[in-house]
Amino acid sequence: MKENIVIIPTYNEKENVENIIRYVFNLPEHFNILIVDDGSPDGTGKIVKTLIQEFPDRLFIIERSGKLGLGTAYITGFKWCLKNGYTYIYEMDADFSHNPDDLIRLHKACLDGADISVGSRYKVGVNVVNWPLKRVLLSYFASKYVRLITRMKLTDTTAGFVCYHRKVLETINLDSIKMIGYAFQIEMKFKAWLHNFKIAEVNIVFTDRQKGQSKMSGSIVGEAIFGVIKMKLQSIFNKKKYLA
Repeated sequence: MKENIVIIPTYNEKENVENIIRYVFNLPEHFNILIVDDGSPDGTGKIVKTLIQEFPDRLFIIERSGKLGLGTAYITGFKWCLKNGYTYIYEMDADFSHNPDDLIRLHKACLDGADISVGSRYKVGVNVVNWPLKRVLLSYFASKYVRLITRMKLTDTTAGFVCYHRKVLETINLDSIKMIGYAFQIEMKFKAWLHNFKIAEVNIVFTDRQKGQSKMSGSIVGEAIFGVIKMKLQSIFNKKKYLA
């Protein structure tokens, strides 16, 4: 069984992708990387394929035909990683908003007994750098809202820096995940929580991207607000079907 692989979804990340790959490969622990690229018109995929020649046993890419959503990118990546025998499967952004050094801390939390470890911006205060106040408040209170509705005991329910033990992804019916934007992160945690997996939060500092453009939009926020209510109601009235 292989140990660690980091899934990094990309769309127009040519300014960041080579730097993030080299940074991860220079960490003192061994991590492989799977890039899931949604047909980036800026040539992100071409950069990755060139780097694969340098790192043929550590770097992999799945190229998709277009911008199909964050959730579906991760689902595609999860299935590939499970098929290829990895034990710990990570989610991480390409833009250095997640510090790659924290991969080691997420790994340790799982080695210490967690089934899922979450890089939390809000476990101790608010640890977000370079975001405008409006976005900080939106993110912070979104997590509060999700926690209120779902009753999950997590301070950062929308976090996208996560380590899953493979047994979690084998248990969750990945084809049943409905949300495709950032709310995907909520749905994955909620289903894992309903399955009674142990979730640990690791305090991190989130730094907004320095290069490239954010993928946040109003439709993503709307999916989270209304999708969470629907998700919770389904889990109450037909939990068995919801988890099937």
